[in-house]
Amino acid sequence: MSKSLEGALSGKRALILGLANDRSIAWGIAQALHGQGAKLAFNYLGEALERRVRPLAESLGAEIIEPCDVGQDDQIGSIFGKVKEKWGGLDILIHSVAFANREDLQGRFVDTSRTGFALALDVSAYSLVATAREAQKLMTSGGTIVTLTYYGSEKVIPGYNVMGVAKAALEASTRYLAYDLGPQKIRVHSISAGPIKTLAAAGGISGFKDILSKVEERSPLRENVSPEDVGSLAAFLCQDGAKHMTGNLLYVDSGYNIIGT
Repeated sequence: MSKSLEGALSGKRALILGLANDRSIAWGIAQALHGQGAKLAFNYLGEALERRVRPLAESLGAEIIEPCDVGQDDQIGSIFGKVKEKWGGLDILIHSVAFANREDLQGRFVDTSRTGFALALDVSAYSLVATAREAQKLMTSGGTIVTLTYYGSEKVIPGYNVMGVAKAALEASTRYLAYDLGPQKIRVHSISAGPIKTLAAAGGISGFKDILSKVEERSPLRENVSPEDVGSLAAFLCQDGAKHMTGNLLYVDSGYNIIGT
């Protein structure tokens, strides 16, 4: 007999990277995983974010809350070491991490600095590779890795600039990781979420309100999506019912990606 939906992830161990506040996509995913019975671990970046992350994590009964800058290999090793020490293994990795300098999200993409380009690609794309490498050591019975992307990886979204290039690299990395880790029964997916009014998006992407309006006006479902919508899909991908799915790019955007204009 299959597990009930509420307990479909009962006993599964999930590390969520990138929770920033209660408007984060990572928060929607965390709530969905918790609702289906998963045990949770979180990272934070610096004391300021710890003050936001810790209360949220504790409200979901998180068993691990540790600092980790995904741009630093020693810190990545440290948090996965804590996971191994506490749980002995890992079943789920949620990668909800991205960053670009504000000045590289303004003006023209052609003016992106070399250092800004390298930073965006490192934090937003390579960090998936670095964390997947550590996760696979702990996923001895298989597992699921899910990362977050956006349609600006495929089409030009003015103001998304270098982040669009970083997300394209992230999506390609997903496919190569799925190939590498498949023999270990580790599945890897990208979720392309429609625009969501997170603090990072609203504060960092110029014209973000216009992007939201376009989705609401032109998408087949005529509405924007929420972190909870993304969380529902992420939770499904981590269930046994998705055990023969890997390397996929899945959209939660009210169908906007199928529209030509």
